[in-house]
Amino acid sequence: QVQLVESGGGLVQAGGSLRLSCTASGRIFSTYVLGWFRQAPGKEREFVARIRWSGSSTDYADSVKGRFTISRDGAKNMVYLQINSLKPEDTAVYYCAAKASWEVSYNYWGQGTQVTVDP
Repeated sequence: QVQLVESGGGLVQAGGSLRLSCTASGRIFSTYVLGWFRQAPGKEREFVARIRWSGSSTDYADSVKGRFTISRDGAKNMVYLQINSLKPEDTAVYYCAAKASWEVSYNYWGQGTQVTVDP
């Protein structure tokens, strides 16, 4: 079992930055993949970024490339999402998720953290 807890959300002005954190606990192997998703009001949840727990690979949604950076600290069991140049359309609940490998579906989810961007 893997438990995920997000933090770091809040209300920010457009153009600002935020760093979201995800604390992971439980049995996490090097093959695991940690990801970030978001769900805006009235929209479906969408993929944002992912990273191998080993740190060897990352992947981003086209809509966030160049503004979002995913990283992890294995020693602290943390995954981060640095968000720069925030836009009102980034307003959403951001979720941390985990899965056993790159190819399978995510089966562990956090409770989410709200990010609101004030234009």
